Amino acid sequence: MSQSDAMDAAQRQLESWANAHGVRWLRVVWIDLHGHARSKWLTPVSWARVWRDGVSMVSTLSLKDAADRTAWPVFAGERSAMPEGLLGAQNLLAVPRPESLRLLPWAPGHAWVMADLQHPDGQPLAFDARQVLLKASTDLAQRGWAMRVGLELEFHVYRVVCDGSRMSPRQAAWPAEAPEVEMLHPGYQLLSDAYADSNHEVMEIAAEVAAGLGLPLSSMEVEMGPSQFEAVFDAMDALAAADAMVAFRVALREALARQGYHVTFMCRPPFDTIMSSGWHLHHSLVDAHGQNAFAPLSAQPHLSDLGQSWLAGLLRHASCLAAWGVPTTSGYARFAPNALAPQAAVWGVDNRGAMLRVVGQGAATRIENRVHEPAANPYLVMAAHIAAGLDGVDQGLRAPPACESPYASAAERLPADLNTALDALDQSQVMRAQMGGVVVDHYVHIKRAEAAQCNQADDRRAWEAKTYFSRL
Repeated sequence: MSQSDAMDAAQRQLESWANAHGVRWLRVVWIDLHGHARSKWLTPVSWARVWRDGVSMVSTLSLKDAADRTAWPVFAGERSAMPEGLLGAQNLLAVPRPESLRLLPWAPGHAWVMADLQHPDGQPLAFDARQVLLKASTDLAQRGWAMRVGLELEFHVYRVVCDGSRMSPRQAAWPAEAPEVEMLHPGYQLLSDAYADSNHEVMEIAAEVAAGLGLPLSSMEVEMGPSQFEAVFDAMDALAAADAMVAFRVALREALARQGYHVTFMCRPPFDTIMSSGWHLHHSLVDAHGQNAFAPLSAQPHLSDLGQSWLAGLLRHASCLAAWGVPTTSGYARFAPNALAPQAAVWGVDNRGAMLRVVGQGAATRIENRVHEPAANPYLVMAAHIAAGLDGVDQGLRAPPACESPYASAAERLPADLNTALDALDQSQVMRAQMGGVVVDHYVHIKRAEAAQCNQADDRRAWEAKTYFSRL
């Protein structure tokens, strides 16, 4: 079958599927550098063109900071050092991936299809985050391994207080003021069944959107902090796990917003009394036979030789992993002693104070990285894990002994702020070689601009509320 015939067949299949399910709107969705979902909503008139031509959109959408300000001088001509092919706010194409077509359980008559970004000549956008992970996973597969990932994602849910004042044109600002909210539970009663029951609507909606999108949600939990929750997912291949994480964040926010809730994946909401949210990334490697390559032999403690070298690579590149995994200016305050969050680049055996927690036995042996905040871009984080882990394997690194007192350790401290983490990433030849220099340069440039805005703000907390709490 020719490519043209395949496109025609896909179009006929789409139309038949859409008619059978009463689809009125097809949302073509792509994920930007910050994990935001961007989309164009297509009526049936446009469906005939979508598989063949993709969807055109302005390239500045790929150049924005978290407040939606274009962080590169797109009209500076030859004086600009911005990524190639994007001067003058040229067009990019969002090219749908038909296998991602899904009905939206919270929006009757709507479906979405996820898209990859490319230039009009068909070349992929160099810093399209999903393509970065796809390349890293392909490199890993060529060595005979695949990365399996389990997700534990903490977040906050609030009820919006609808006083209407912030939507007045007189209150317009860039970025907009954060919504007024109230808590759903007072916190400090971990895994409270009473709090979970009183928030059954949140739990039910989360389960409904996950099931409707085919996401392997394993559990929902009431977390320790006020109005804080956690979602846990079964293990998946890395690319599927990253797709699942962005889909769940988008779906949960949109579905709950229709019921008057505000969901934020910001690590530290801008209130006096909160508990930080983390994203705990459990992962292992499996070989071509599906066997866990981290599982130790009888004479090996905790991890195989491969797992030991992989873990040592993660420790060596801890500051770079923080740069990818903690993309906000507020997230670094989470690295505090005795807070069930890491403070230093150490590992431990089933120790939740360590950066890397080795847990499980046999086929369930895995490494949990506790550095990340839930607003991070999972494609970039997982690709960086592959880069760091493979460096440890290639260099034959061995991890130091497990740490039993992670907050008393004299080991290297994790970065204290975003700029310090970005310095480490900018100087990392391993990250540049494995993830691409243009990817590192682009990410560092945009995040430095973001950090500068925060540092220059008269009220840092207010800036973070508008930039992160409202949007992430």
